[in-house]
Amino acid sequence: MSLVHYKPATLFQQFDNELNRYYSNTRAEAANQAHDWTPAVDIREEENRYVLVADIPGVARENIDISLEDSVLTVKGERTINSGENAETYRRRERNHGSFTRQFTLPDTVNAEAISATVTDGVLEIGIPKQEKPEPRKITVR
Repeated sequence: MSLVHYKPATLFQQFDNELNRYYSNTRAEAANQAHDWTPAVDIREEENRYVLVADIPGVARENIDISLEDSVLTVKGERTINSGENAETYRRRERNHGSFTRQFTLPDTVNAEAISATVTDGVLEIGIPKQEKPEPRKITVR
C-alpha cells in the first residue's frame, strides 16, 4: 500500500487552474459563436518580437480590421461570396464565407505603437515588437 501526501494548498491551486481554464474557454467560444468561421492561427516568439500568422484566403485587404484595446489584440474580417455566383448551381460548397473574429491577450512588454500587419497570398502576418519592461525604481521622499 502506498501513502499519498495530502496537500490542501495544491487542491486550491488545481481548482483555481480549472476555473481559469473553464472561463478562458467560455470567453473564446462566446467570441467565436457569433461568427461564421475561424481562421487557423500560429503564434511564434522571436528574440525581439511575437509573430502572429493567420490563414485568411479569399479575405480582401480592405475587409480586415485589426485593433488593440486594453492589451487585447482583435482581428476581424469577412470573406464574401462573389456576387455573380448563383448558389443553386453548386453541387457542394465547403469553403466558409462570412465574418470572423479572433482575440489575443498580449503581455505588458509589447510595443503597441509599432505593431505591423501584412497580407501575402492569403496569409496575414502581424508583427508585435517587444520592449523592455520598465524596472521598478525607488522614489525618494523630500
